[in-house]
Amino acid sequence: MPSPLHDTLNLMFRNRPRLAVEMLRDHLGVDVPAGLPVQVVSNELNDRPSKDLRPDTVITVGPRHDPKHAIIVEIQQKKEEAKREQLPRYVAALWLLLSCPVTVLMICPDAGTAAWAAEPIPTNLAGYTLRCEVIGPDQIPPISDPAEAAAHPELAALSVMAHGEHAPVVEALMAALEHLPAEHAPQYYEYAYRLAPLAARLMMEKLMESAVWPVYSPFAREHYGKGLQAGRTEGLQEGRVEGLQEGRVEGLQEGLAKGEARTVLTVLQVRGIPVSEADRTRITTCTDLDRLDEWARRAVTAASIADLFGDEPERPAG
Repeated sequence: MPSPLHDTLNLMFRNRPRLAVEMLRDHLGVDVPAGLPVQVVSNELNDRPSKDLRPDTVITVGPRHDPKHAIIVEIQQKKEEAKREQLPRYVAALWLLLSCPVTVLMICPDAGTAAWAAEPIPTNLAGYTLRCEVIGPDQIPPISDPAEAAAHPELAALSVMAHGEHAPVVEALMAALEHLPAEHAPQYYEYAYRLAPLAARLMMEKLMESAVWPVYSPFAREHYGKGLQAGRTEGLQEGRVEGLQEGRVEGLQEGLAKGEARTVLTVLQVRGIPVSEADRTRITTCTDLDRLDEWARRAVTAASIADLFGDEPERPAG
């Protein structure tokens, strides 16, 4: 069954088919015709009722009635030998259908899967060996310039997926949203959020709710503060479980505090801010939810652990 990440990537390429052309031409050096219309076409390649020949997305370059190039986009999250048997059949069927060059573009969020997908696929048809073009973490550039992210928001979302552990990449995407049309910004935020690793999601949530986030655009006004609710849900759920298991209110409070403390430490780790054992203990033993929430907000922009704590006097845990 397709995963949310698979569905999100597939939706991106269906909504923006020219992205596949740009990736092949600009990042992989594939000679795809320029200056022609690009469109998604049916991914049903069978001439009989079957589920055998149905790739994720099929894109053609050129007029619909006379395509000059076809691209099969496959989202691949793990190694599957059965897929290696299917891919050459996809290409052969599409070539027979359209009579034009066919390229397979594999999008692999995992580096190990990308290396596997790049291996040639031999067949028992003499002279036919399929070599797929592959975009993995190593082929996706880390975009840390907001202007570049605004110019290429799809690639910026993929950059968050591949390099979300680097704070400037997340910050560039978030800054770029302010320069996108109001009707497009929420879509790219959702793309990036669904594709992002957990640490990057936490940063996106905290940036959205922090005081440094500009709330003058329609997008920001609509989404401001939503990160707070989303970011605390996990800790709330864990706290409820612990509270029920222990049968007392203190369990709920402790669970919430643990969730907030993990958020603080994760954001600090992503941003590369050193945390001593004493500081880690101070964070993990704090049970003041308001203070932990304030630390989480400061962690988004803090340059050092001193900026996180500010001039607050240290209070004993509990």
